[in-house]
Amino acid sequence: MKVALAQFDIIWEDKESNIANAESLIAAAANDGSDIIFFPEMSFTGFSMNTRVTGEKNSYTVDRISNIAKQNDIAVGFGWVRWHDNKCENVYTLLDSSGKIVSEYVKMHPFSYSGEDKYFAGGEKVMVADFKGIPFSTFICYDLRFPEIFRAVAKDVHMIIVPACWPSKRAEHWKTLLRARAIENQVYILGINCQGNIGGLYYSGDSCVITPNGDIAVSMSNECGLLTYNLMDDVEEYRKGFPVLKDMKPIP
Repeated sequence: MKVALAQFDIIWEDKESNIANAESLIAAAANDGSDIIFFPEMSFTGFSMNTRVTGEKNSYTVDRISNIAKQNDIAVGFGWVRWHDNKCENVYTLLDSSGKIVSEYVKMHPFSYSGEDKYFAGGEKVMVADFKGIPFSTFICYDLRFPEIFRAVAKDVHMIIVPACWPSKRAEHWKTLLRARAIENQVYILGINCQGNIGGLYYSGDSCVITPNGDIAVSMSNECGLLTYNLMDDVEEYRKGFPVLKDMKPIP
């Protein structure tokens, strides 16, 4: 499976311009033979607390990206903001090449340090889905600091997608934690971050694909573009060669 990670400069709170830019990246990934393209957290608005502008009570963004996915015959993963009661949800949706929803995940851990918890309700459950025969889960940005949710799906998945808006001042945390989650759970980790000066913060990107052994297969820093990788699902073979997960014990 050929995956593409879209590391791009999100125009602050400008959904239409970002979707237009994303459409070009989706077309480029499709023309390059990618099966799927992933975008960062809150892909078309940036990591904003201005939910009056970013929040949706319908499926506007999903419908827009669904049409683009169908036109280009490629699967697309993207983040958006959905109203839920009196707060919003930080959502990541994956559509297949026919524009149908494969998975949808709500960020479980709002980033209270930035005030995200004041505007966003945390999700209540992990998700496991399948794309082209590869079982996967999605977590979002700050979730990366909570290894217990990764462990909860470890035996069921071979790939974990981590879209983010992770500032460069904590880039070493991002890179270290992504590798740790790959090593301890023996899975492929796909980290997709934005890049540029966005909403008053600088993001260095550092998008990457990490193997179950913790090796950085491909990465991109301080530039925008598509990062591609031909992912071979050899997870079970790796786990048989170094069977760590069979020794897991339930916590009393």
